[in-house]
Amino acid sequence: MKKALFSATAIALALTAGSTFAADLPSRKEAPIYVPPPPPPMWTGFYVGLNAGGAWSDSSGTTLASGPLGGDPGWLPAWVGTISAVGASTGAQTTNAGAFIGGGQAGYNFQFQQNFVVGLEADIQGVAGGNGSLSSANIAPLGPAPVPGYYSAGETMATTLSTQKQLDYFGTVRGRVGYLALPTLLIYGTGGLAYGGVSSSASIFQANNDCSSPLPGPCLAPAASTGGSRSSTQVGWTAGGGIEWMFLPNWSAKLEYLYYDLGSLTYTLPPLVSIGVSFRPVTAALVATQASTRFAGNIVRAGVNYHFNWGAPAPVVANY
Repeated sequence: MKKALFSATAIALALTAGSTFAADLPSRKEAPIYVPPPPPPMWTGFYVGLNAGGAWSDSSGTTLASGPLGGDPGWLPAWVGTISAVGASTGAQTTNAGAFIGGGQAGYNFQFQQNFVVGLEADIQGVAGGNGSLSSANIAPLGPAPVPGYYSAGETMATTLSTQKQLDYFGTVRGRVGYLALPTLLIYGTGGLAYGGVSSSASIFQANNDCSSPLPGPCLAPAASTGGSRSSTQVGWTAGGGIEWMFLPNWSAKLEYLYYDLGSLTYTLPPLVSIGVSFRPVTAALVATQASTRFAGNIVRAGVNYHFNWGAPAPVVANY
């Protein structure tokens, strides 16, 4: 009897000790689950960089528009010469100029919702080789029909037009909106203000083929010429897009395309003076010409940026 009572007591004590030990063990439900923090916004902050690439103008060029300014209204050949000069010195010349560009940029990015980046960027580039020039010549009859004693049936007016345009420097101030296809790869669109230093020149030379004849007779406008130029800082717009890759924590490389339009540079040439000698001593006809050159084109460039990341929060490091 005593043995049975002792055995029962021992079993009860063993079960009580086991329950107490199990209660002291830590519960799996009480341990916190570690969730790693999201990566810091590495694109937020200021940056500076360098760029280089190429620029080429579109199909625009210089347009010359001429009109009669005055002359001897009582003498037919003067007005015939004026009309011929007006027609010959009116036209458009297309110049497609290619150039090398190189310069620098600075800007600020703000990254939000992990995948979106907005920013503002300003840049300026020098231009080497952005010179487009063209010359053309045409021959027009001096009048619709010969006028005896004034001009012959075969008398013509030869006209040479020469134009030139130059882009000296180019800069922009643009907004940027982008999407992070990868944490280190930004695809963006951009647009804003564009400015540049430009210059344009034009000249007209005219000659009458009958004036070289050794035979005596009338000679209208033996030779006449005019020319002018203008330089200016033009302001316009630009738009484009690109990709930028953060290949190191503070360094990125980009490839970018921009279309720019700086508007037109317009100026007036000195009057073209056609002087004629015939049975009357001297007569003259004046032709006014206005030149207008449009500056627009394309830019493709590559660049490298250094990011200061002053505006980005420090990465979170877990403590154990």
